[in-house]
Amino acid sequence: MWLVDGLKHNLLSISQFCDNGYDVLFVKSNCTVINTHDQSIVFKGKRRNNVYKINFLELTDQKVLCLLSMSDKKWLWHRMLGHANWRLISKLSKLQLVRGLLDIDYHSDPLCGACQKGKIIKTSFKSKDIVSTSRPLELLHIDLFGPVSTTSIYGSKYGLVIVDDYSRWSQVKFLKSKDDSYDVFSKFCIQIQSEKELKILKVRSDHGGEFENEPFEIFCEKHGIIHEFSSPRTPQQNGVVERKNRSLQEMARTMLHENNLAKHFWAEVVNTA
Repeated sequence: MWLVDGLKHNLLSISQFCDNGYDVLFVKSNCTVINTHDQSIVFKGKRRNNVYKINFLELTDQKVLCLLSMSDKKWLWHRMLGHANWRLISKLSKLQLVRGLLDIDYHSDPLCGACQKGKIIKTSFKSKDIVSTSRPLELLHIDLFGPVSTTSIYGSKYGLVIVDDYSRWSQVKFLKSKDDSYDVFSKFCIQIQSEKELKILKVRSDHGGEFENEPFEIFCEKHGIIHEFSSPRTPQQNGVVERKNRSLQEMARTMLHENNLAKHFWAEVVNTA
């Protein structure tokens, strides 16, 4: 790999070219990389002010794959989709679910530095083969993540993740304190039921104090909502929102790493994800 990871622009390492059997000749107007074995010219770069630049588009005919790989449009889609894994991107491409997405086949070889930093690998539990609900808002999964070590721009330290079981539609509400969970969720329920003209039947959460309290239970009873709890120390029973939680945080970390953003932008990045 002759590219420096983490830079906004690709920077070529002259020492690595020399170590791998190439001569690099610099003159006033351009630079030339020459293969020492047959004296063939690999590519040329033109001087712009005090920098020697390579136009990647001019390298297509020369088939310089080690440089072209970083400018491949599939990597652009990988970043635009929040560093989604290649299996998912391939599926989106085959089912034509995203307008303009290239025809991308699944391959396990490419590695992304931001993904390696931002994602934690662990064996997952098997998912269900059936859909338990028959319409939107029949069951909502809710969970809270935080406190985040760095306060967001608007002072938030927690995120309330809400996932509809039927459609997997998701929304994140950002909170300054756990105590805000009831007010934010109750307002959300009233708003979404009015907007969709559907009634929420069930809500599933863990036994966190922000969900298992008297105001929360009174609200559920008043609006005819059944509040289900997962078993203690068994997060997989609330796995839909737990997995969404992890996905959002992984996407946020990878985007923060790749763009070298300050940590207090985490809420904006999660919201983008």
